[in-house]
Amino acid sequence: MKRIIMYGCFCLSVVNSIAQQKEESKDSFYTLSPVEVKAVRAGENAPFTKTNLSKKEIAKSNLGQDIPFLLNQTPSVVINSDAGNGIGYTGIRIRGTDATRINVTLNGIPYNDAESQGTFFVDLPDFSSSTGSIQVQRGVGTSSNGAGAFGASINFSTNELNKEGYTELNNSFGSFSSWKNTLKFGTGLKNGFVTDIRLSRISSDGFIDRANSNLKSFYFSSAYIGKKASLRLNVFSGKEKTYQAWYGISEADLKSGNRKINYAGTEKAGTPHDNETDNYTQTHYQLFYNQTIGKRLSFNTAVFLTKGKGYYEQYKADEDYANYGMTYPVNGPDTIFNSDFIRQLWLDNNFYGNIFSLHYKDGKTQATLGGGITRYNGTHFGKVIWASNGLTGIDTWYNLDAQKTDFTIYLKEQTQLASKWSLFYDLQFRHVKYNIEGFRDNPSLNTNNRYNFFNPKAGISYTNKGWKGYLSYSIANKEPNRDDFEAGTTQQPKAERLNDIELGIERKINKFNWAATFYFMNYKNQLVLTGKINDVGAYTRTNIAKSYRAGIELQGGIKFNTWLTAVANITFSRNKVLDFSEYIDDYDNGTQKLNTYSLSDIAYSPAVVGASTLNILPFKNTELSFLSKYAGKQYLDNTSNKSRMLNAFFVQDVRAIHTIKMKWLKEVNLIGQVNNILNKKYEPNGYTYSYIWGGETITENYYFPMAGINFMFGVNISL
Repeated sequence: MKRIIMYGCFCLSVVNSIAQQKEESKDSFYTLSPVEVKAVRAGENAPFTKTNLSKKEIAKSNLGQDIPFLLNQTPSVVINSDAGNGIGYTGIRIRGTDATRINVTLNGIPYNDAESQGTFFVDLPDFSSSTGSIQVQRGVGTSSNGAGAFGASINFSTNELNKEGYTELNNSFGSFSSWKNTLKFGTGLKNGFVTDIRLSRISSDGFIDRANSNLKSFYFSSAYIGKKASLRLNVFSGKEKTYQAWYGISEADLKSGNRKINYAGTEKAGTPHDNETDNYTQTHYQLFYNQTIGKRLSFNTAVFLTKGKGYYEQYKADEDYANYGMTYPVNGPDTIFNSDFIRQLWLDNNFYGNIFSLHYKDGKTQATLGGGITRYNGTHFGKVIWASNGLTGIDTWYNLDAQKTDFTIYLKEQTQLASKWSLFYDLQFRHVKYNIEGFRDNPSLNTNNRYNFFNPKAGISYTNKGWKGYLSYSIANKEPNRDDFEAGTTQQPKAERLNDIELGIERKINKFNWAATFYFMNYKNQLVLTGKINDVGAYTRTNIAKSYRAGIELQGGIKFNTWLTAVANITFSRNKVLDFSEYIDDYDNGTQKLNTYSLSDIAYSPAVVGASTLNILPFKNTELSFLSKYAGKQYLDNTSNKSRMLNAFFVQDVRAIHTIKMKWLKEVNLIGQVNNILNKKYEPNGYTYSYIWGGETITENYYFPMAGINFMFGVNISL
């Protein structure tokens, strides 16, 4: 699976309509959140930079593409897709930080993979159809459970109460034989009980050759809601089968216009291996108990289990039997040393634990004492299921275990000092214990690491007559990923540290609002790829002493009249490594060449990112939206070398929504979206490596192209 490869390789919330802002109270989003979600979310007046997405906003874009594509219009976000059309494996970066540095929670329960710390939204097919709200925090943000937020946090809530019964049938289809079918049912609140059920299926051939996806999921939630207590059980699962498309395409193929080529499976002579696929099933069990204690206290606790199991399959040509621990077959007088193989790399894991939070609220003070303890048990093993010259031994050539325990406790309090001022502090302690019993290419390397992190945060907020300002300072610490420990006994990585300063100002009036956030994120010992190799010859991330991100996020929204509104955001940033050492393989001499750089750009960190939405209401019950996205140039490594660069791009989408209301139906929504209507050829992601051969430095760049003009059309029926 790609997850196994990872083991080895103006700032305001997105603006709702101005009318909606006028109607809702300023704390409504936070107040209506379930108690287990309040614990990890930032309130309206908390001094953190955040974006809130409502259920209605999510539904507008929910036509089958993965969750990162639903967040594309939020500030400082750049997204990508292996298959090129947003279905299957996708990625997201916020302020240039990747998914391994973005803390993700589902109803307050940690979701990041415990080992890679990445987030694989492909394992949550159509999860957005069950999501009631999303909050995106940029920067360190407020304390949460799970992996440390090192650039952003995203938390999803599905536990909002649906008081009225409903039945929905949502279907969409589009380019590349893409389909989404969703059936949702809810009982509404009856005698204190409520149940919600969803069944989903998503499939697509993908823009890239053979990059097909077959995704299935279900969601079940049932709860008893009493006057002072509630109990809720969630069970949801996702099953994905995707043809691998994670190698990208070479610069030569990109220049020749061969944008759809896929190298996966091509080690097989003739036609590509037809099952070069990633297969994974992930099932979540969540049990929540909430209790109100008097007028000021409320308590929440939850236990959870996340079970995952799956593999990715590869065809490997002309490999040595010894690589798989097998004896050489003998054919008469001849010994056969090599063969073609089909292998599967498996991951079987359980992630379980408990989270809790105790909330106190009186007239001027809100406080939360929360935390959790989690345990991860993962088994990595490999199977050989076929060999062209026959199998000569057991089919499992490695079997390695890993365990990780994570304990978190935090205390956060917001107090109103005067009528316009609020003080906030957040103190978090986190203990991480990590045991790794070997690696596939280095099975004898065992590691036993323990980390104790103290992550304090403090800030002050000011609100007065439509004005809001805040200043906060936060410290975050983060342990290395599983891959980083394979560096060897003499190259063990250090933990990373981030100091984050956020200064924001917002102004809201009847028909216009704007906001600006200034941020400075100063890193110590940030882990990045430098080209340096580890004890087994694999490239490993290395700590760099000093690096930083500094920027300003601007956002505004205006209601011109009853039928025309616009919102926009843009980020200007400077992202630098103070001193960077690059290692290049010198194949002429069997060594590595060292190059040094001063004040080079951090990889995948465009200096400008912007988005805008223009909404037109030309007819009754009809909305036409023009969605624009821009990202500046990005470097593929930390050298600021223009020959290793992703070009800037501008993409324009158009969406139309028409609502039909009938006596015998609650509502029918017809949604049509044309993506990349200007047919822009662009690549938001890629990778690079360089080497010396024949006295010359050769650079190999690979890119992940996105589809040209494409469409999705949906019919959502509410009974």
